[in-house]
Amino acid sequence: MKYYIIAGEASGDLHGSNLIKELKLKDPNADIRCWGGELMQAEGGTLVKHFRETAYMGIFEILANARTIAKNFQFCYADILKFAPDVVILIDYPGFNLRIAKFAKENNIKVFYYISPKVWAWGEKRVKKFKLYVDKMFVIFPFEKGFFENKHQYQVDYIGNPLFDAIENKKRTFPSKENFLSENNLNEKPIIALLPGSRKQEVSRLLPIMTSIVKNFPEYQFVIAGTNALDENIYHKALGTPGVNIILNKTYELLNFSFAAVVASGTATLETALLNVPQVVCYKISQATYTVGKPFVPIKYFSLVNIIMDELVVKELLQYNLEKDITFELQQITKDIECRNRMLTKYEELRTKCGGPGASERAAKLIVSYLNQYKS
Repeated sequence: MKYYIIAGEASGDLHGSNLIKELKLKDPNADIRCWGGELMQAEGGTLVKHFRETAYMGIFEILANARTIAKNFQFCYADILKFAPDVVILIDYPGFNLRIAKFAKENNIKVFYYISPKVWAWGEKRVKKFKLYVDKMFVIFPFEKGFFENKHQYQVDYIGNPLFDAIENKKRTFPSKENFLSENNLNEKPIIALLPGSRKQEVSRLLPIMTSIVKNFPEYQFVIAGTNALDENIYHKALGTPGVNIILNKTYELLNFSFAAVVASGTATLETALLNVPQVVCYKISQATYTVGKPFVPIKYFSLVNIIMDELVVKELLQYNLEKDITFELQQITKDIECRNRMLTKYEELRTKCGGPGASERAAKLIVSYLNQYKS
């Protein structure tokens, strides 16, 4: 069968790559065309457009790039029709993907959504569009099934969280700590990892703040988790303090050997927790986007760890006084043993709530099964 998969950011590329791997096992004749990144391409997907060309965040950033975004839509519509897939599989990225879902449905192409957009946090009205345009929805958080089925009478499949697969697969290739330090020119000081996000705008706003606190922690070495999806110069330009190491495309390895982390809100907060690293979560967007968008985000927490646990497990810092507050909170989780242990104990509960490995395999099995049912 023919699959057209669209992911719009680094986490989507990761989960898309594991899904492609499992689809090829379940369907040896799978022909897969995708929007994503190197990981999806490495698993055998024909890469049409890289996510670094499509990742825009914030209301005003989107408006500023409206012409490019419009061209991306037109290109995608034409490419889908030319490829004529059996199914379009959408991974999160709702601003783009929901319009693609509508287009595919209008052209009699099945639409599956793998990893639902976080409509329980913002944009709940989008559920109506899911009902209209999405044939099958696969969700990865346990509370999402109740949200969709009980609150909105929309049937979904809960498959567990694919981060378990990604982390377990990566753990098998981790080097020893000695080799990791040597290969990356690091010393023996405990590591504090800095995860400033995977988009250029995130890095530009958060990294200067994150690195400005280095002077307050001379007993640690700070290391930035970067991605090849961005030009390395973006990190160097955003450094608030010179001399901080940057390691590209080794986030899991870095976290595995880290004592603590400062993390931009997003999928990385859950990854950090699953790798058992105490963390401080922060985020900053343009002031205009923050002012306009704040009334439309009616949730208690903005980090995935706290949302899943429905309690304040990791400290969340948003928008203002970040340098001062990150310093204070990082001191708490590096120096206060009771504070660290409380967080680590809650991480154990989090892992239980999220289930175990196998989400990618379960998703692929359901996708192939549903498509065979449609064909019969």
